Amino acid sequence: MSQSPNQDTVLSVQGLGVSFGALKAVHDLSFDAKRGNVTAIIGPNGAGKSTAFNLISGAIVPKTGQVKFEGQVVTGFSPDKMLAAGLSRSFQITNLFFDLTVHENLRLAGQYLERGQGWWAPVQRSQAALARTDELLKQFGLAYKSNELAGHLSHGEQRRLEIAVALASKPSMILLDEPTQGMSHADTQETAELIASLARDFGLSVLLVEHDVDLVMRVSDHVVVMAQGIKIADGSPQEVRANPDVQTAYFGDKH
Repeated sequence: MSQSPNQDTVLSVQGLGVSFGALKAVHDLSFDAKRGNVTAIIGPNGAGKSTAFNLISGAIVPKTGQVKFEGQVVTGFSPDKMLAAGLSRSFQITNLFFDLTVHENLRLAGQYLERGQGWWAPVQRSQAALARTDELLKQFGLAYKSNELAGHLSHGEQRRLEIAVALASKPSMILLDEPTQGMSHADTQETAELIASLARDFGLSVLLVEHDVDLVMRVSDHVVVMAQGIKIADGSPQEVRANPDVQTAYFGDKH
């Protein structure tokens, strides 16, 4: 059954732009992300995709345009306010507590996100956080690593834990910034399946910035392609692959 556009669109980016001095890092970027889909932003180095991601997530305030999430204008919201609205971000640079265990990292994230608790509320008073921790440990295949220090995990396991931490708040949408950066081939394949499962099994909407084009084409429903700060194409993976502008700017003749 088809939905109305408002019901179907979870995130709407409209005319977003920012400049750094004379450099137009992002200019007039517009696209919609559909509910329950994986939407990816790709582009060559310097295309502006990471800046666009930061504009959308609240890390950078745009000079022009707006971001709507669930119909609400959230332009310029701080990351904390974004999180409260249901938009959670996993960072490119690891943001785990390496000297705490896997269980403690998840427990703290869940505890922080309980209304009125804060980071350091007594854990025994935070039953929902404990239940959420156990749930995420199972869902992300980390239960057997529960008591291991986060700093001792493999790179792939750390990225899995980061995504689990981002899901502690039960968001309706998660933003993933280069989730496979620095991973082995095996870890990349595992993470690709995890990203697909976030939408397929958890019903989440996903916005993904990722350098691995093959992974993006495999897991995404909608792909936005940027070059030199502007959107040059968007559509399904098949449509994007077939677009001559994309082939010239990004893929080259081999694609």
